[in-house]
Amino acid sequence: MEDQAENLREIMRKQASLQEKLVKSKEIKRSRIITVTSGKGGVGKTNIAVNIAIAYARRGKKVTVMDADLGMGNVHVILNFIPKFSLYHVMRKQKSMKEILTETEYGISIVAGASGISELANLSPDERQNFINEINSLGDAEIIIIDTSAGVSNNVLDFITVADDAIIVATPDPTSITDAYGVVKIIATKYESLNIDIKLVVNQVKSAASAKRIADRMTHIAGQFLNLKMEYLGFIYEDLAVANAVHELKPFMVTSPKCKASLCIQHIVERMEKTDIKPNGGLSLFKKFFN
Repeated sequence: MEDQAENLREIMRKQASLQEKLVKSKEIKRSRIITVTSGKGGVGKTNIAVNIAIAYARRGKKVTVMDADLGMGNVHVILNFIPKFSLYHVMRKQKSMKEILTETEYGISIVAGASGISELANLSPDERQNFINEINSLGDAEIIIIDTSAGVSNNVLDFITVADDAIIVATPDPTSITDAYGVVKIIATKYESLNIDIKLVVNQVKSAASAKRIADRMTHIAGQFLNLKMEYLGFIYEDLAVANAVHELKPFMVTSPKCKASLCIQHIVERMEKTDIKPNGGLSLFKKFFN
């Protein structure tokens, strides 16, 4: 009888311990993952990702930007620094993700991409697994912004599917709109069972009206032909301050915080903050989809 009683007490202790762990896990605030991507290059995707990160940091958030343009990373170029280590060293298991995390003067942390290393564009299964394990070390950031390469490679699609919010960047250029729609179409057909919030940002516009026309057209087509709800998140004006900031190798939110483009970024972040993140999103999905 004593043995049975002791066994019962041991079971109850284990259950109490498990319950305590579950309660604590619910209290942990996980990272919100925002993936920024585009159908084609040259639409200002990386610039938008970096400036959104700075806008979040100014709201008191702890932000990490991961340059996931594997092989052609350029986030560090916009911020005018040369990283000593990059994702290349993580993939080769020479460094951990935390060891290559770089603090910047703008209040955000950067995980630098591997620039000019083409073999990283397609990862082997072992490299992907190592990447997954290392990604989880970024979980202490409140906001993780992933800047992908342009297009619809497997790497890009993986980063989109694990996001709480996937921001598609397009410009008024017809080829940009067509390629952006192509990304949305693949997401809708290949990952129709996923609950991903797809959001559209129209960059380099001359007027709010022209941006809305483009957004209305894309959201309507996505809804009618793909049965996909795509939210129009906002637009960014064509602004000389952006080009000047690029030449200065600084974010335009820093060089011209009151310019039209900066105000647009702030408006986009304000709209993002009103969107609740899903309980089943974020870092917990990385392993599922990369596998």
